[in-house]
Amino acid sequence: MSTPYETKPAADALIEEPLVLPAALSPWFAGAGLTAVDGVPAGPFAQVPDTAAKVVVRIEENGRRDVLVVGPRTRASYHAGKRLASCVQLRLGPGAARPLLGVPAVDLVGVVRRLGDFPADTASLLAGELLSSEPEEVVPRLARVLPGRLAPADPARVRLLRAAVRAMSTGTGRVPPGVGELAGRLSVSERQLRNLFTEGVGLSPKHYARIARVRHVLTRARHAPDTSWAQLAAATGYYDQSHLTADFRTLMGVPPTSFFTGRLPAAQPCQALTSRSARSAPRG
Repeated sequence: MSTPYETKPAADALIEEPLVLPAALSPWFAGAGLTAVDGVPAGPFAQVPDTAAKVVVRIEENGRRDVLVVGPRTRASYHAGKRLASCVQLRLGPGAARPLLGVPAVDLVGVVRRLGDFPADTASLLAGELLSSEPEEVVPRLARVLPGRLAPADPARVRLLRAAVRAMSTGTGRVPPGVGELAGRLSVSERQLRNLFTEGVGLSPKHYARIARVRHVLTRARHAPDTSWAQLAAATGYYDQSHLTADFRTLMGVPPTSFFTGRLPAAQPCQALTSRSARSAPRG
């Protein structure tokens, strides 16, 4: 099952529009976007690695609706072109998985499940609300329903986790700190820092940083196609071009030049829904 917000179909097939996220939803969500599809992708598309789980409201052409949770992805996957659903995607913020869904974030890695299948009462409530929502109603309805139904996670723990996530995210020309250095900055042990990421994000700090860097490369390469790989490596926090190429190949399955010239791995069937009892795949 594909989620088109992170895919790469034909340029004229996909229309993406960021949505304003009300402050009332900031304890649980970090961003939102509306995707409309016009046509069929011309070829295979990529689902790129992602550090965040998402709540996805999908509406098919025939009117069929689903409200899904799509977990973090540790590797890219490639799928055959097909007509995709329009959808609204809401990115879960660090630490939001357990209060919203009733499970730690590590249990979401590599998973696609219906929102209503999660153990938290709030998950079933929201699934019912969102199944009847038009795309433009999703965010406003969440802002009306969720704050009165669900208390935010422990504020001190969430502040610590978000500070750690910011530090491990890629900034221009900045290499994220090592785990030991970051733990020292935050006055926690390395074990506490890793447990914090596992519970609240689902990935280890190191794997989180690797995915963040590769996503930064994807964004900058598309917006500045004339930039050399060496310049791009320096701008996205890599030590050098070889470091960029090695990380990109590991996470994307092909070197950067192959990816951006359309020489992609063989397309695979889209991922099916994960059963309730299934555990997530790679832990990062």
